[in-house]
This record gives sequence, C-alpha cells and structure tokens, in this order.
Amino acid sequence: MAEIVNLKSARKAKARTEKERAAEANRAKFGRTKEERLNEEAAKDRAARELDGKRIDE
Repeated sequence: MAEIVNLKSARKAKARTEKERAAEANRAKFGRTKEERLNEEAAKDRAARELDGKRIDE
C-alpha cells in the first residue's frame, strides 16, 4: 500500500528546496565576507587619495 502524501505540503517543500538551492548558488557567486568588502573599499579610497595628491592644479 502506498503512503498518503499531502500535495500542498509536498509542493511547499519542493519550493523551499528550490529557494535554498538558488540561495546557495547566489552565495557562491556574489558572497564576500565583510572583511573582504572593507579591505576593497579601503584600497579604492587609498588609490583615489593617492591619485588626487598627484594631480597638478593650474
């Protein structure tokens, strides 16, 4: 005899797993740690200050 399955619950479970799979892919694609983001921002600021310091004003 087959097990009785609530289709509404099955659909919700399937949607949940699909969402989790998409979230995992996005974390792998876009995810960076806070430290990495801050280091990159600091490097950009440092480069901009260095470039502004070498600008010749007329």
